[in-house]
Amino acid sequence: MPAWIPYTLLRLALFGGTFATLYLLGLHYLIAATAAAIIGLSVSYIFFPKLRNRVSEEFAARREAARAKAAAEVRDLDAERGVDERAEDGD
Repeated sequence: MPAWIPYTLLRLALFGGTFATLYLLGLHYLIAATAAAIIGLSVSYIFFPKLRNRVSEEFAARREAARAKAAAEVRDLDAERGVDERAEDGD
């Protein structure tokens, strides 16, 4: 399972639990939502660095794979273009 799924679910649970608690305590929903976002971000940043790092490493690896694939496609297009140009020149 990709690391972003449990990380996202954990962040949503932190936000939802904090928001529900603050809202039930009588805070206005905008204040409760803002506080829940700040608390959820802080808790996940402090207590879950390994999971966050796994997510960023997977994103970086996927981005690098996409760059490599794009570079290979450009090389293939250049190689095909060279064959076509040679055929047109009669070589």
